[in-house]
Amino acid sequence: MNNTLLYIITVVIWGTTWIAINYQLGDVAVEASITYRFGLAAIVLFVFCYIKKLPVKFSIAQHGIFLAFGVTLFGGNYFFLYLSQEHINSALSSIAFSTLMLANIINARIWYKTEISKQVYLGGALGLFGIVTLFWPQINDVQLSTATFTGLGLALLGVFLASLGNMLSIKNQKDKLPIVQSNAWGMTYGALFMGMTVLIQGNSFTFSYTLTYISSLLYLSIFGSVIAFGCYLSLLNKIGPHKASYSAIMFPAIAVAISTVIEGFVWNSYTISGFICMVIGNIVVLAKPNDKIKQLNPLQIKSQTKILGG
Repeated sequence: MNNTLLYIITVVIWGTTWIAINYQLGDVAVEASITYRFGLAAIVLFVFCYIKKLPVKFSIAQHGIFLAFGVTLFGGNYFFLYLSQEHINSALSSIAFSTLMLANIINARIWYKTEISKQVYLGGALGLFGIVTLFWPQINDVQLSTATFTGLGLALLGVFLASLGNMLSIKNQKDKLPIVQSNAWGMTYGALFMGMTVLIQGNSFTFSYTLTYISSLLYLSIFGSVIAFGCYLSLLNKIGPHKASYSAIMFPAIAVAISTVIEGFVWNSYTISGFICMVIGNIVVLAKPNDKIKQLNPLQIKSQTKILGG
């Protein structure tokens, strides 16, 4: 797939997962649902590897990287983000998660000495301004309190872990580790980590046999995890984590568009202004820099050398 298609698939799928996540909330502990999600996704990936005869045996050192990769991106990241929503509303949580781009810019600079252009900073600023504008009515009602700061702190910790997972994925790809098998093992370790949190917290592995729960679990596992993470993590290495992570800013825009159709959400001036800023920022970040230096053809070079007396 080309980069554009990978990006579109990532944004569209993760922009729709909020619907499935809503159906996951209820009788089943969130940590258990996340365990089921990534456990099932890992099984799907291992079955794919078996069918395609892809090797799944790796060294102990490589499994150490897979463990860190899984715990940060498929475990701790989700644990702290879900935990944060016990203290703050979804608007603040979305804004906190959109800082993934900033975290990736910093970490890419530290880990890989990645140079970030002014174009990316401008697009990122437009995107962040857009998402704040989009949710301003909800943000304006928030009372600053200990709970609010606790929630934001937990969300930012989740973002930091997600960014570390992004960096580890890039390392895996630079070390020539195949992305499908890396994701399979990473999701396995992520599921085991989340399973341990269920036991440590004293929760039980209950399950809901309703159609909505099972169908949403399948969607999150196959589309939200196997496909979307495969596309997103491929983009990290192809266009860089700073550009790929702009997709985190676009998720709420997709969610709002879907909510308009499904739930009859009514747009206001904040919605329109925020949506426009986010889209413009997306274009700025992903657009190729203009090459302002025009190369001279041989005849032009020859004529100029004559004028200079060459």
